[in-house]
Amino acid sequence: MLTCLRDRPRAYSDRVRRTLRAPRLRLTTQAVVALAVLLTVVVLVSLATSTAVLRDDLKSQYEQRALAVAHAVAAQPGLAHTVATSRPSRTGPVERAAEGVRRTTGALYVVVTDDRGIRYSHPTPANIGRRVSTSPDQALQGHDVVTVERGTLGYSARGKVPLRAGDGRVVGEVSVGIATSELEAQTRRLVLLLALVALAPLAVGLVGALALARRLRRTTMGLEPEDLADLLREQAAVLGGVREGVVAVDRHGRVSVTNPEATRLLGRELTRGMPVDEEAVGGELLELFTQQPPPAGALRVIGDRVLLCTRLAVRRDGRDLGQVLILRDRSDLDHLARELEATRALTDALRAQAHEHTNRLHALTGLLHNGDVEDAKGYLDELSETTTWVSGIDDPYLAGLLAAKAASASEAGARLVVADATWVEGTLEHPLDTVTIVANLLDNAVRAAAAGHRQPAWVEATLLSDGADLVVHVADSGDGIPADIASSVFDHGFTTRDGDALGHGIGLALARHTARSHGGDIRLVSASAPERGAVFEARMGNVLRQQDAPAGTAS
Repeated sequence: MLTCLRDRPRAYSDRVRRTLRAPRLRLTTQAVVALAVLLTVVVLVSLATSTAVLRDDLKSQYEQRALAVAHAVAAQPGLAHTVATSRPSRTGPVERAAEGVRRTTGALYVVVTDDRGIRYSHPTPANIGRRVSTSPDQALQGHDVVTVERGTLGYSARGKVPLRAGDGRVVGEVSVGIATSELEAQTRRLVLLLALVALAPLAVGLVGALALARRLRRTTMGLEPEDLADLLREQAAVLGGVREGVVAVDRHGRVSVTNPEATRLLGRELTRGMPVDEEAVGGELLELFTQQPPPAGALRVIGDRVLLCTRLAVRRDGRDLGQVLILRDRSDLDHLARELEATRALTDALRAQAHEHTNRLHALTGLLHNGDVEDAKGYLDELSETTTWVSGIDDPYLAGLLAAKAASASEAGARLVVADATWVEGTLEHPLDTVTIVANLLDNAVRAAAAGHRQPAWVEATLLSDGADLVVHVADSGDGIPADIASSVFDHGFTTRDGDALGHGIGLALARHTARSHGGDIRLVSASAPERGAVFEARMGNVLRQQDAPAGTAS
């Protein structure tokens, strides 16, 4: 415990030092400084390398120039004979010829020696008759020599050639030197020119660095790497924790962000960079991203789920950054709504059945009161053969639904008729889904009949069992469906209601999806006819459970 107490002040002081530490340079500033330093280093290294190469080339040129002058001097007629037959003289012909060449070529010196290295010419007359300061041996051996050496006149680029007599015998040497100060001056001029030339790419590089920094700042929205890391962690935490699906698309129409909930709701994984087109994401999701105006709380059936969809545009500083689609699962609410519909249908059925049973008990009581025992017995036998008050339907859900819809149709000014051909054996295995489909067809038919021009308005429903399948036909007296929109009645969001209120345009799409999930389908049999409006057919597979025959019934 004492150790912990001792460590606390140290940890606190460490935090204070970190807090008081000098602030770090911004990322854009670091990028500009790094690029500037890099460009400067590259330019300096390039300049140094170029200077070294140029100096070496100039040195070689000056050496070759000195060698060429030396060859020209050595080739003068009579010079070798004069050196071989005379003595060194400050005013002799060799001195005059050498000085004339020196002045003409701008050389530092032109020295002619005999085969012992004794000077016959020199810019300083006092040195005539003396031995040269550098070794003449290679030239006297018949070789050309180029080098930079220090002599009595300082450093110079030198060219030495043998001086040959007419018979080819070496009788001396000719040495020509060009001052290295001229070499240095020429080098400085070239380096200055290179430096001026290098300033242009350096300036362009610095401007590019500033432009890159500005673009980087604009791309990162002015955020530093630490801010981006924190933002990434926060985004991962938020996207992983929210119960809504989130799909973000950049301004180029590519998926940039998805969360696990979106993958679950859509039933597919949208990878980063995936283009938002029909082939990649499907037509339903593509419509949500292209619909105008953007959906705000629109219900859509995607896969096996009912989703509440909202699309938001993302902008920052007036720039379009893309769009975000928010998906909320409403499948549970839809399930509850269907369960409520089925419960309401059953309640209505029970209420109607109770009323019907009351009437039947009154009738039975009257028969017994009048002493008509045989008639009462026959009446009971007849009652025992029926399970519901809707002829041909054994299932209470369907019977209650038809009774409830008949009442709502009457309130809307239409009459719901169950066709005489109706015959449904057994009870429903999936009452919620079946009630959803049948109720939707009946509601649409009642609404169309009430709004139609034919009077009196009516709706006719025919229900048939085909083994375990249920087939439903619904016709109405409405005006029908125009041919140009008949192919769109099952599309998400399609509605003929004025105002296109929230939630409309999903009923038929949801009913068809539900029917198909049971191996069936819903189709438009007829859009219109002279004597009626539209006719829809729904088939649901394996939704009926056959009742067992009573014991003792003859087979």
